Amino acid sequence: MNHEQSQQEQETATIRIGRINYTNVWPMFYHFNPQLSSAHVEMIPAVPSSLNKAMKEGSIDMGPISSFAYGVSSERYALFPDLSVSAHGKVNSILLFLKKPLAEVLKGKIALTTTSATSINLLKIIVAKRYEASPEYLPMEPVLEDMMAVADGALLIGDHAIRAYWDNVRNPQYEVVDLCESWHEWTGEWMTFAVWAVRKDIIERCPAEIREIVDAFEASKQLSIANPEPLVQEAVKQIGGTAEYWRYYFAGLNHDFGPEQQRGLQRYFEYAYELGLIDHKVHLDIWSENTVG
Repeated sequence: MNHEQSQQEQETATIRIGRINYTNVWPMFYHFNPQLSSAHVEMIPAVPSSLNKAMKEGSIDMGPISSFAYGVSSERYALFPDLSVSAHGKVNSILLFLKKPLAEVLKGKIALTTTSATSINLLKIIVAKRYEASPEYLPMEPVLEDMMAVADGALLIGDHAIRAYWDNVRNPQYEVVDLCESWHEWTGEWMTFAVWAVRKDIIERCPAEIREIVDAFEASKQLSIANPEPLVQEAVKQIGGTAEYWRYYFAGLNHDFGPEQQRGLQRYFEYAYELGLIDHKVHLDIWSENTVG
């Protein structure tokens, strides 16, 4: 009886998917319908830092996590090969605001948003490796006015960066550096900010269901690429700005995770290890049905 109960529980296992509400992951979630899968799926809203922690602890099974969070706990996860948040040049939402010329800021203080380890460490890599500089870093809540009151520059990401950029266009106060553009100019590589990770233990338990969920995310991504207008209008409604801006924003993002994106992320991790930002070399473990079951 216990064996039968265990088997039944396994057959009806719930797969818990973390969902963050950043606009850069909307294309994968907008058309995603977990009811089309034979799996029992529970969607769990979370901010990125909470999602990263929950994935590590095992209370969420899969979802978009920051690239740096994957690097820290890479032995626990596999990565889906076709899902990410990447860019090849400007990403328009990882922004360094400067109230002095860059050369002066690099000798002074830079306030860092507390919301993204990937972007913080990207800045530290670019500053140390490209510019051979070592400013003082101040972790702060992502409020540009407060950050600039105590620092010469400020790093913001996501919707905070987008809104601050709009304010700066209306009332120019700061020079703005797009970190992904800086990375691309320097290395020629893609930059991947978030990856779709799945815990290896759930792959072993539910390989068929994982396949269905991957396909459903990929289908949502393709629908969003084919017709981004619903996402554009939703962004205008929820966040503000113009439809023209959001068309430009979504067009600048890439949600694949093929060899080129993987190579760029591998370069990022090599620099992070070299600078002591991460304490081990990171190997990208890409999910494949050949390695499941």
